[in-house]
Amino acid sequence: MEDVQLIAPNVRSTEEEPVPGVSRQISVSEFSCHCCYDILVNPTTLNCGHSFCRHCLALWWVSSKKTECPECREKWEGFPKVNILLRDAIEKLFPDAIKLRLEDIQQNSDIVHSLAAFHKYGNDQISVAPNAGRANPQRGGGFFSGVLTALTGVAVVLLVYHWSSRESEHDLLVHKSVAKWTAEEVIFWLEQLGPWASLYRERFLSERVNGRLLLTLTDEDFSKAPYNIENSSHRKAIIMELERVKTLGVKPPQNLWEYKAVNPGKSLFLLYALKSSPRLSMLYLYLFDYAETFLPFIHTICPVQEKEDIITKFFDFKEPTWKQWREFLVKYSFLPYQLIAEFAWDWLDVHYWTSRFLIVNAMLLSVLELFSFWRIWSRNELKTVPHIMWSHFWKVSTQGLFVAIFWPIIPQFICNCLFYWALYFNPIINIDLVVKEVRRLETQVL
Repeated sequence: MEDVQLIAPNVRSTEEEPVPGVSRQISVSEFSCHCCYDILVNPTTLNCGHSFCRHCLALWWVSSKKTECPECREKWEGFPKVNILLRDAIEKLFPDAIKLRLEDIQQNSDIVHSLAAFHKYGNDQISVAPNAGRANPQRGGGFFSGVLTALTGVAVVLLVYHWSSRESEHDLLVHKSVAKWTAEEVIFWLEQLGPWASLYRERFLSERVNGRLLLTLTDEDFSKAPYNIENSSHRKAIIMELERVKTLGVKPPQNLWEYKAVNPGKSLFLLYALKSSPRLSMLYLYLFDYAETFLPFIHTICPVQEKEDIITKFFDFKEPTWKQWREFLVKYSFLPYQLIAEFAWDWLDVHYWTSRFLIVNAMLLSVLELFSFWRIWSRNELKTVPHIMWSHFWKVSTQGLFVAIFWPIIPQFICNCLFYWALYFNPIINIDLVVKEVRRLETQVL
């Protein structure tokens, strides 16, 4: 290859003196890739010190699936990045050669696909390894690590608290025949109808209303002494819930733990599916669980009016109006995680800390989704959106089918661990992911 004379008098000031002993003859061969033996394009330097064209390294990784140097076979750590200083120097020294090589690379579909796969692998590695690929690990890392550790400790305490204070799932009223309820269990059932039910607690206790007596009570009994429930809405709410109890023979689930006890598989499915595929999950609820889950969900997040009475809000779920559907579809399309946050916000009185974990997690997932859309837009990959959506749909469907097949043999302890991990630990993990996305955006080379 011919040599290039590096003379740049307009860059150096008149007062600068040339450095003695440094040659001003620079050869193209000194900047060649040891894979393609051509000039380096987007040079990527590995831990061992060897540099290669980024597309050459991608082709090597795709063909070998090995995270090691193509020349010395030393394994690299983290994910290799472009050597910006070397790249800028080569582009200034040999602009014409670099331009020709870039045109050839862009026209080669194999190279384009290999680079896309290589970068996807790098993004996955960064997501898995918290410290991988950080441009400046000391920048705020100590403070954030301390916060993350503290939040993890809080999550562990909450997890232990729920495990130690909560009744066994098999002892809950959702598994116990109503005819066998004690007076205390009837009070527990009553108070779960809402804060207003505490007004009648003492009246039920004084009469020692157990499960058998409860099944015999009617609207007329509640309206007169000794119960004296004068509020017609309260009385109607109790009667409607009592009818549900008589129909089922047990207490219907009215909180997260009872729902998990009755539907362990579905509760675990919803936690993970709503995290990774909120739109598909809500579509699933609409198609296969409309009356039991979807109707309460849409009436909670898109109420007909701001102040609804007890009956309308909790029991009398009618078909959604067009106004409700319009509000739901707009949020469903653009802000699906906001729907989850609004639902959790409505149940703050029922699950104070759990609702807050869900709200924070929904906010973090919304931010991560925005980062994903920004990457697609900034890289001009809009044409790949249908392929990404189909791949995601296929992945979720196969995972769901796999879990459904093996669900009967999965130990209950593992299911409980997965349930509480999704509930309390995912928000902490997502905080770290959001911070890394912000740092990646700050250090991204455009």
